[in-house]
Formats: sequence, C-alpha cells, structure tokens
Amino acid sequence: MEKSKQQEALIEALNSLITINNDRFEGYTRASEETKDGDLKQHFYASANKSKGYGAKLSQYVKELQGEPAEGTTNSGKLYRIWMDVKAALAIKDRKAILSACEFGEDAALKVYTEIRENADLNMPPDYMATIKMQESEIMHDHNIIKQMRDMAKV
Repeated sequence: MEKSKQQEALIEALNSLITINNDRFEGYTRASEETKDGDLKQHFYASANKSKGYGAKLSQYVKELQGEPAEGTTNSGKLYRIWMDVKAALAIKDRKAILSACEFGEDAALKVYTEIRENADLNMPPDYMATIKMQESEIMHDHNIIKQMRDMAKV
C-alpha cells in the first residue's frame, strides 16, 4: 500500500524524535556508567531508561503508519557532539561541566519536540500528540532537575 505524503511526514517527524531519544539513551547510559556521584548516576540511569521507553512508544506509532522506526543515534548531528561534551566533562570529573553539557543536550531535545508539536502541517493524531506532549513535559522536568543540580554544583 502506498503511503501518503501526510504519512511520510508523520513518520519522518516521529523518527526524528526516536533518534533524539536514542541519543539521550546513549548519552545518559554512558554518563551513568562513568560518573562516581551517586545522585548523578541514579538520575542519568533513570533518564536513559525513560528515553528507551519513549523511543519504543514512538516506534509503535511509526509501525502503525507502515513505516520503519529509526535506529541508532544522530552520529553526525549536534546532539552527538553534545554528548561527547558530557563524555569529556566526565573524563575530567567536573560535576558542573557534566551537568551543563547534559542541560544543553536536554535543550536541544526539547527544541525538536517543540518544533514537531507546533507543526500544524503534520496533522498529528490526538493520541500521538498526547504522547509527544507527555514526553516533552517529562524531558522538561529532567532538564529542570539537571539545571537545579548544576546551579548547586561547586565550580
């Protein structure tokens, strides 16, 4: 069955969110493994697992639209570079730098969520939109926790 331009646009949008969540999963998994700080380890691990779940839910939607869910990360994209900044900060054990890099990564993820949520041309089905809004809200919550921890970190 031939997919409509509308279906293709939805699949592309959902796949970009899947990729963002793959980036978050990889970044937070690495960060949770590398950090020695218990509170960061716990938060990073939880954020990684949430991203895994978000990607799985979005993949269901792509399959419903007869699409192929995205796999992997953005490798060449800016989110990959952001997570490399997290890795570099982890290497020097700088808590404030780690949290700043994570916050920047969350800002980039939220920007993509907002762009897709606000794109009226997609005619996003209500259940898809509800999922995207919920995920965006939870990522914003994670962002705010990271920001709060960063603001409390010693230089």
